[in-house]
Amino acid sequence: MSSPSPRSGYTLPVFATAAAVAALRYLQGERELESVELNLIEPAITVTIPIEQVSYIRAGMALAIARSDPGDNLDLTRHTPVWGVVEWRESEENGKRDNPIEIEAGEGIGRGENGRGNPGIHRYARQLLQANLSTCLKGDRAIRTTLILPEGRRLAQRTSLPAFGVVDGLSLLGTTGISQPLSAPGQLAEFRTILQEKARKFDRLVFCLGENGLSLAQQKGINPEQLVKTANWLGPMLAEAGIQQVKEILLWGYHGKLIKLAGGIFHTHHDLADGRLEILTAYCGKLGIPSHLLPELLNCGTVQNGLQILRDLERESGIPWVNRIYTDIAEEINRRAERYIYKQSQQHVIVNSVLFDRDRIITIATAPF
Repeated sequence: MSSPSPRSGYTLPVFATAAAVAALRYLQGERELESVELNLIEPAITVTIPIEQVSYIRAGMALAIARSDPGDNLDLTRHTPVWGVVEWRESEENGKRDNPIEIEAGEGIGRGENGRGNPGIHRYARQLLQANLSTCLKGDRAIRTTLILPEGRRLAQRTSLPAFGVVDGLSLLGTTGISQPLSAPGQLAEFRTILQEKARKFDRLVFCLGENGLSLAQQKGINPEQLVKTANWLGPMLAEAGIQQVKEILLWGYHGKLIKLAGGIFHTHHDLADGRLEILTAYCGKLGIPSHLLPELLNCGTVQNGLQILRDLERESGIPWVNRIYTDIAEEINRRAERYIYKQSQQHVIVNSVLFDRDRIITIATAPF
């Protein structure tokens, strides 16, 4: 008896847009708003999104609340409230008509650190908001839309967003409105099917943990047909590669994820297993980093911060600490992955690794690509 397919849901930009649209419609006189219809653009379909609450805040300003539903996915934003606040504003400034729809990031929406700007509301989210709000906006009016994630700051502490320069909240990420259940068990069967198809064509495959790695690999000229998404299912996917008698695998991922393999962690979802800083600190101690830096590394918050500590030490000492330590980590990743594959499939597969940092700069590569 086959198991049911995992249920897809919607990405955060969809719920933010639904809340904003409901608030606008309330401002324009609609009172019975249990749901709103949205054009997702990507894909080009219309969907109905429930609205939990909607009310005036004051004259000319309304608030609506939607609640995130990512489908059958290990997504920490599940059920989190998403607020959209819409208020009327002047549509004429300096004698010229400006954009009638102004979009702002409120509490719980991440911002960039170190002068990187505000990445919290990304291109697809803005496109979705503009398209759906403009359809609803009546007459010669202009609005200011503020998006709020009341639990965003707290939830962001459980993500790797700080490693990519996003602080104080979550980002409205994504290039589509559909949230595919990449971490749900049912998705693993689909990943395996894709791997099996590609293994029939290629002896060498490139495993990408996430979209960031996937796009960077393509930028570096790797054949897209050889790329395999793994999400956090590295262990089962490595085993499947052995079963399919793939001869070589190149692991391609953010160093804060792949480093877990050096500690024998083969499911990389942060809710299931972590230990990244402990692993980095252990390898630094093994290779003779000054001992007074070990507590700092262990408590530095993110692997990216740890990498910066090593880079600073390298500049001060003239010793290539980053290359030494990351080479050792990457080689251990390769060894452990090869042993894991053999244990699961009794097949010898060559494994190499490419690790990149927050700025998508490759830190170490153990083989040409």
